[in-house]
Amino acid sequence: DAENLIVQRGERAFVILNLYPYNNGHLMIVPYAHAASLEQLDTPTLTEIMLLTNQGLAALRAVYNPHAFNLGVNIGAAAGAGIAEHVHQHIVPRWAGDSNYMSTVAGTRVIPEDLQETYRRVREGWPKSKAES
Repeated sequence: DAENLIVQRGERAFVILNLYPYNNGHLMIVPYAHAASLEQLDTPTLTEIMLLTNQGLAALRAVYNPHAFNLGVNIGAAAGAGIAEHVHQHIVPRWAGDSNYMSTVAGTRVIPEDLQETYRRVREGWPKSKAES
């Protein structure tokens, strides 16, 4: 999992770092079921995606103390889905002023943290289940 940057596994979905993050801590919640859109997923999978989203929010708050978050699902290539045939949800931590001249003028983001360090920090900050406590 560390090699593939998978932060957490559930029964029906997993949490992975985005290889091309918009900001430090950019996570994706991905169902194991291969589906192009949310309405193709069953209720237990949709529920687990939201539970993993809540855990991801808690971990990112603990580790990075962001001011806000963007949550999003891009359904279809025209909506910006990088993998249009496999739906997934993004969690992007945001800070006041996190857009600067680089993203505005050059269309480039500067991420000041290596993905392996992000992985370590998010894994360590992931909420423990009652069974693990």
